[in-house]
Amino acid sequence: MTIALGLLLGVGLLLTASPLLWPAGDRIARGETRAGRVLRERLVQAGLSDLHPAVLIVLCVLAGVASAAVIFALAPVTALALVGGLVGAVVPLLLLGWRARRRRRATRIVWPDVVDNLVSAVRAGMSLPEAIAELGRSGPTATRAAFAAADRELQATGDMGIAFDGLKARLADPVADRIVETLRMAREVGGTELTAVLRGLAGYLRQDAALRAEVEARQSWVKNAARLGVAAPWIVLLLLATRPEAVRAYDSPLGAALLVSGFLVSIVAYRIMIAVGRLPEERRWFG
Repeated sequence: MTIALGLLLGVGLLLTASPLLWPAGDRIARGETRAGRVLRERLVQAGLSDLHPAVLIVLCVLAGVASAAVIFALAPVTALALVGGLVGAVVPLLLLGWRARRRRRATRIVWPDVVDNLVSAVRAGMSLPEAIAELGRSGPTATRAAFAAADRELQATGDMGIAFDGLKARLADPVADRIVETLRMAREVGGTELTAVLRGLAGYLRQDAALRAEVEARQSWVKNAARLGVAAPWIVLLLLATRPEAVRAYDSPLGAALLVSGFLVSIVAYRIMIAVGRLPEERRWFG
């Protein structure tokens, strides 16, 4: 019976999300909400630009339903199953954020090389379109595809502004925004100090990357302690909930209130610990 109800719930959620996954052909395009833009940007940062945000939302819902069903099968406590469902629904978003931060850390190392290549191209007498094309052919591997796509877009449209906008959207990185806006300003108003500005930016980026790497290495234990401190009590609770007397205790109104309050406290404590152990990310002022 539980499996049948879970399947019916999954089908209902899929039907509810079907207008987002398979929109009608004559549907009028609407602007994305702020949450949709943030989610799409995070997908781009994680290297999943082809994935629609609605698909990720449906995946979160299905993960939550599956987690709740598994936990309820192991420990038939309604409140515990709901908590497990909420955690399961958030897991895809956590994995997405982890992947995006990992790619940003990897890309942060190559930005000085990108700037150095631009400086070399400009000093060699290349135009900005030629410099971008060169980065698409022989630039750092992490950014090569984005610059190659910008070169193709420039070849197709002949508009450098459109190519710059597309490059910023594909990279979705604050450092990329600064580099692109510097190139845009140099192209539109001219600039004899472009190479000096780019060299200064490359030096700053190297110092920032080295400092962040050192601080993150020292504070990694804070994040690990936060994850262990949050997960351990709930693992013990799940093991206890397999006993019949524990099921009766936690399935009562008082037990449900205890589980919900403990879940809220765990979330607050985890967020505080992560905030202490993580450096603030640079914002996209030109995104």
